[in-house]
Amino acid sequence: MTSILKTSLIPLVAALVLAGCASTSTFTPAAAPAAPVAFKEDGGARFANVGPAEAQPRGMWWTVFSDPVLDDLVLRAAANNTDIQQAAARVQAARALLRDAQADLLPQVGAQLGVSRATIQPGFGAAPGAAANLGQTGLTASWEPDFFGKLTKTRNAAKLDEQSREAALQSTRLVVQSDVAQAYFELRALDAERDIVRQTVAAYADTLRLTERRYQAGDVAELDLARVQAEVASTNSQALALDRDRALHEHALAVLLGELPTSFSLKEADWAGALPGVPAGVPSTVLARRPDVASAQLAMQAAEARAGVARLAWFPDVALTANGGYASTDIGDLFKWSARSWGIGALLSLPVFDGGRREAGVQTANAQWDIAAAAYREQVLGAFRDVEDQLASLRLLSDQAGAQKVAVDASTRATVLSDARYRNGLVSQLELLDARRSELANRRVAVQVRAAQYQATVGLIKALGGGWGPDAVPTAAVASPAKKA
Repeated sequence: MTSILKTSLIPLVAALVLAGCASTSTFTPAAAPAAPVAFKEDGGARFANVGPAEAQPRGMWWTVFSDPVLDDLVLRAAANNTDIQQAAARVQAARALLRDAQADLLPQVGAQLGVSRATIQPGFGAAPGAAANLGQTGLTASWEPDFFGKLTKTRNAAKLDEQSREAALQSTRLVVQSDVAQAYFELRALDAERDIVRQTVAAYADTLRLTERRYQAGDVAELDLARVQAEVASTNSQALALDRDRALHEHALAVLLGELPTSFSLKEADWAGALPGVPAGVPSTVLARRPDVASAQLAMQAAEARAGVARLAWFPDVALTANGGYASTDIGDLFKWSARSWGIGALLSLPVFDGGRREAGVQTANAQWDIAAAAYREQVLGAFRDVEDQLASLRLLSDQAGAQKVAVDASTRATVLSDARYRNGLVSQLELLDARRSELANRRVAVQVRAAQYQATVGLIKALGGGWGPDAVPTAAVASPAKKA
């Protein structure tokens, strides 16, 4: 017995020696960029570092705009948006793959029942070497002991994939919510512009009627009438262009909601409500909540685990098998005790020469890890850029809005004065048209600046991972602000 045991262990010992001599060099990807203590565009306030908080609830951040229509649109998108549905399905697929990887760690048991025609060996009631029908039934079992951690690493990689998909789902929800908010505010801005242009068209129509009467009375030349007619037609053209833009934006919003553009419409409404203010000292640690960054980090960790699995290809695979049941050439005797059969076995497999396939597998896994690490680094850099961009935009747009208000007030006053002077015959028609053209341009720019402020505010919320309220910022970042150096 001892000699048999020693003989059976020789292949295993040889395989372990070969595995120990195999190349299993490790690979270290580039590190992620260090987080700054504060944002450049936020006054230099410093905050303490905190751990990842991507799972922290974002809450209904869009309610800070106090717009019931927006609230309804976001909830409709959450229920029907196709991007969210696809991301949720990917989570389910990742969970199924995780269950599959977990199943490899457990024994596998199966039942079999079959009939075959084969050459019969002695002991089955037929002449040796003769062909006969052989019936078989019984149970089989197999198990692969995870001696080297290959199956565990594969399961861990699948778990990280599942977590990455869950973070990607949360990221998709945030993107869809912000896209809906930005599309909605773009529509409201177009409505405001259309209202301004319609008012301008009405004012030009009054001027045209006055000019026609004066032309018929011989007070003005035909050139003056032609100028006003051209201005009316040009402004009407601008109004039609805005109508087209609004229709296209409305259709795009319908698709975001997962609804048919044919049956969706959003009524015009006044753009009421004040722009929510951004508190000073937004900490850089809020980026720990960004689900897209968390998804990229988890994907990198999954690639790292798979690189470890690839290196374990140099180690042998061991499988234990067992079977028990009945086998007989006579179906009637199949379940008799004398027809019983059983067997146990152990299989150790290790390729001795594979033409470099395992080494290529390791290099491929390391390359995938490197790609995932670079993607994670890029995601982190992009996250910080997003916040800096939106903070800079809000700061400069606030200044621009103040300057534009002065321009609107001045151009409006100039139009009123020019109109009174023109009606009294004190100035030419060109002066009045120039004043109205300047007022229209300034009022439209003011609406565009306001729309840009709303877009940047939503963009900042998205860049921060979902708002900046007490429930949005990691607790440690609120509770332990560091002193300025």
